[in-house]
Amino acid sequence: MKNHDILQRFLFDGTDIRGEITTLESSYQNIAGRQKYPKPVAHLLGEFLAAASLLSATLKFPGIVTIQARGDGPLSTLMVECAQVSNLRGIIRGDLERAEGLHSLTELMGSATLAITIEPIGGERYQGIVPMEADNLSACLEYYFQQSEQLPTKISLTANDQLAGGLLIQQMPNSADRIKGQTDWEHVSALLSTLKTEEQLDLSHNDQLYLLFHQEAIRLFEPRDIHFFCSCSKQRTANTLVSLGADETREIIEEQGVVAITCQFCDEEYRFDSDDVEDLFDDNKTTLH
Repeated sequence: MKNHDILQRFLFDGTDIRGEITTLESSYQNIAGRQKYPKPVAHLLGEFLAAASLLSATLKFPGIVTIQARGDGPLSTLMVECAQVSNLRGIIRGDLERAEGLHSLTELMGSATLAITIEPIGGERYQGIVPMEADNLSACLEYYFQQSEQLPTKISLTANDQLAGGLLIQQMPNSADRIKGQTDWEHVSALLSTLKTEEQLDLSHNDQLYLLFHQEAIRLFEPRDIHFFCSCSKQRTANTLVSLGADETREIIEEQGVVAITCQFCDEEYRFDSDDVEDLFDDNKTTLH
């Protein structure tokens, strides 16, 4: 049976190599379906979402992983976020009409940079930025790990209209036998490179791993569910207005009668009337719900 909206860890016994494998369906469709993206744009979003779930699973602590690409092509910004391994959201900004008929990452993003932001709960925020010089997201992320994490990493990402899939393998830096470790890594990496798009999207996690690594000793762990989740709220939006300032917010009220803010991720609209605004700036505290 096909695995949907789940992430699973796996280990190669007798080696220092670990892996993560993910498939997204309803979470991907929920996010992509909120905007009328051209198919190649939606597929790229699916790859970013799959990548965010994979990267989130590599963290050793609870937190949030954000992957953001900024470029000078038709797509100016593509940002996805995975919180607590299971909560996904994402958004694309740009000229979607210009993106029609384009397919490659370079065509869609132009000259771009990739930023990976890691925010541990209660910890210090970290961000790594690399140029997007490869023509696919998998290679760009592999370069990021090489430059920022110094961890040998191979990633396979793909998406179609219904599904997005991702598979990541990574060699951990604790090998007692460096020659064996290098040999193991080259062998497993070569096997992963044979994975075809249709296999990644049509086969279950178990079947994908068996197809690729049936001669290896693999332990596949229990799946973790993934779903679309937006962390916006009226309270968070009110905090944004506090940051904007009392004068500007009151000026909007005078001109429009109400402050209306729509979440870019989920399209939820939050409205604040004059009474809300006055309560909001009463000692910069709010009890809005």
